Amino acid sequence: MINKAILVGNVGNEPEIRTLDNDTKVATFSLATSERYQDKSGQRQERTEWHRIVAWRGLAGIIEQYVHKGTKLYIEGRITYRQYKDKDGNDRFTTEIVANEMKMLDSRNSGSSNTGGGSVGEPATNYDSAPQPTQAPLEADDLPF
Repeated sequence: MINKAILVGNVGNEPEIRTLDNDTKVATFSLATSERYQDKSGQRQERTEWHRIVAWRGLAGIIEQYVHKGTKLYIEGRITYRQYKDKDGNDRFTTEIVANEMKMLDSRNSGSSNTGGGSVGEPATNYDSAPQPTQAPLEADDLPF
């Protein structure tokens, strides 16, 4: 089974960094992705989607140092759904991308560091952001093809 999201977009707000009781860092921020298309009348349209990104541990530390509002990022992670109660006791639901890889895509000239995995075009770096379930390696008989 695969649960993987890949996004390229711009950070919409300054990342919020929290340190939990056990000194584990967590970063949250919004990421905007845009789609451009022509409607039926031939007019150019643009639709922006906002994604809530959550990053843990080492990746949260990198985000704390180098990511700011407007930074262009490549994010790879898994989609999660969470339920919580708001201040009035109402059930709320949210969808998040738990990032485990990040690449900074801003040019080096823009003042942003490219700590997320080297220069543009190089593979993204895995920062072991969130705990991953352990799974036994697949054997040839386990493959579906």
